[in-house]
Amino acid sequence: MDTRTQDTLASKEMGNLISSRRVEGTEVYNTKREHLGSIEHVMLDKLSGQVAYAVMSFGGFLGIGEKYHPLPWSVLDYDVAKGGYVVDLDKKTLEGAPYYADTSDPYDWSDRSWRSRVDDYYRPYL
Repeated sequence: MDTRTQDTLASKEMGNLISSRRVEGTEVYNTKREHLGSIEHVMLDKLSGQVAYAVMSFGGFLGIGEKYHPLPWSVLDYDVAKGGYVVDLDKKTLEGAPYYADTSDPYDWSDRSWRSRVDDYYRPYL
């Protein structure tokens, strides 16, 4: 994204609203200030219009071996000073979380068992 596009997006955002273009690529940290990954994309609930999940890349090196973890949107807190999201999760917790290893979303999000696995895993952190 070029600087002119970024400036235009920033000037159009008001209050608590943010463009999905600015969410994608935003860094994610834990409360210990460790870098965990970055937001690849968000999943929207078509009926409510609310963001349901942020899919975060985690692990790997230079894009090789990355895993994609859908995080319930409610576990993310935006930290203005960091310019990124903070989650109250450590790396070990994320290593045991539901994930997929390809950005093509191989899971059928309409499959309630997949969404239940994700939601149940993060329930203690909500």
